[in-house]
Amino acid sequence: MSQQRRATLAAIALAVSAAATAAHAQNTPVTLGMSGWTGFAPLTLADKAGIFKKHGVDVDIKMIPQKDRHLALASGAIQCAATTVETHVAWNANGVPITQIVQLDKSYGADGLAVRSDVKGFADLKGKTIGVDAPGTAPYFGLAWMLKKNGMTLKDVKVTTLSPQAAAQAFVAGQNDGAMTYEPYLSTVRANPDKGKILATTLDYPMVTDTLGCAPKWLKDNPKAAQALVDSYFEALEMIRKEPERANEIMGAAVKQTGEQFAKSSAYLRWQDKEANRTFFSGELASFSKEAAGVLMDIGVIRQVPDVTTLYDARFLK
Repeated sequence: MSQQRRATLAAIALAVSAAATAAHAQNTPVTLGMSGWTGFAPLTLADKAGIFKKHGVDVDIKMIPQKDRHLALASGAIQCAATTVETHVAWNANGVPITQIVQLDKSYGADGLAVRSDVKGFADLKGKTIGVDAPGTAPYFGLAWMLKKNGMTLKDVKVTTLSPQAAAQAFVAGQNDGAMTYEPYLSTVRANPDKGKILATTLDYPMVTDTLGCAPKWLKDNPKAAQALVDSYFEALEMIRKEPERANEIMGAAVKQTGEQFAKSSAYLRWQDKEANRTFFSGELASFSKEAAGVLMDIGVIRQVPDVTTLYDARFLK
């Protein structure tokens, strides 16, 4: 090979490398806070399968407990967060602004209250000890919601603060009288029927739905990146539909489950496609947020109800 040809090839290689680097540099970086909740798994899939990068965003997923996620958002350590709708209401009411841009999932039995076998109904829980996550989290809200629907309050029971995973593990180990938890940890209880039963789930009390939200300033400065996040989520759902085995393996690995185990956990929820999102954002989101705010006021998580119509932006669903 002539020296001139070598030089030409080297120049081409350098140009291609530079172009690739430039293309990568154009990707907008964003740090996203979430947990191992099964409903968030398509975000993990979008990350691991390269879908985010394909759409022009470099997403750094941080696993942050729900009770601490708003602190990370307030400090700027993360720009976006996945959490339950009522948590978005609480954060905004308590001075941590976040705008919801896409609905991720609805729980269909994936959140539930486990109790000992001798508990026949909610009235039997009076004075009992229930393991549940801290105030401001979905399990705490869920327990309060279920009790309220049965004419009770959190004051009627004793609560001990445990993360969703720890609550399920403690219950199966024989500790406490109940546990409010969610998938994949609720399956720990399902797999040990000798330890107790599941008194109620979101099939009985449909109050758990999750959304992805971002800091308002970040959204204003990065509308294309926000659109990329939403588009990536829907593409991840399409991958789950077309390649379920591969997708389940990837999503399961993130929470130390096999693909088969993950598939069983995800059967208790429904990921929400674009059409479902449009319906949700057109009215259901605001009405649920208003009812949820009332419960949050009752349990002292918020002191004032924010204008719920300002807590979301549906433009990325068009």
